[in-house]
Amino acid sequence: MNWRRWNYLLHRDIGFLCIGLTLVYAISGVAVNHVADWNPSYSIETATAEIGPVAGDPVQLTTQREILRRLGETGELESSYLPAPGQLQLFVEKRSILIDLRTGQVVYEKAIPRPGLRAMNFLHLNHPKKAWTWVADLYAVALGFLALSGLLMIRKKTLRRGLVLTGVGVIVPLMFVWLYL
Repeated sequence: MNWRRWNYLLHRDIGFLCIGLTLVYAISGVAVNHVADWNPSYSIETATAEIGPVAGDPVQLTTQREILRRLGETGELESSYLPAPGQLQLFVEKRSILIDLRTGQVVYEKAIPRPGLRAMNFLHLNHPKKAWTWVADLYAVALGFLALSGLLMIRKKTLRRGLVLTGVGVIVPLMFVWLYL
């Protein structure tokens, strides 16, 4: 077998191996590119309540527990802080509770994982680390191989178009680096 045949066979088979990972990275890539517009991993559920003005030192655990009792909260208090004067933020079992201490207005926020998309983002952003880093690195090398082996498949008939499109593919990221750096 000549080198063209080997190139074709490897390009085809490595391409098949990369399909699943490419779809994960493509879907997740679009999602995380728009993180300023939405949370790609969680949907945020918001609710409000009224408990009346809160007396006592908001830093004290007894005051915080009294607030939770008035809200009918049975979950475990995980942490708290004062985000602004007159406000208290409590964290209870994956929920955030913001209380205006003067008015007693309460805003609940609960983060609900987006099925599938959260897992894809988890992998795309390499949160697992360890072995996944090797998988992601091998995938990146495989994509590099697919790009280069694809160039070697260009026939004379499509050589000019292939080189022009390859050039555009190289120039576009360079333009953005030049614009933003």
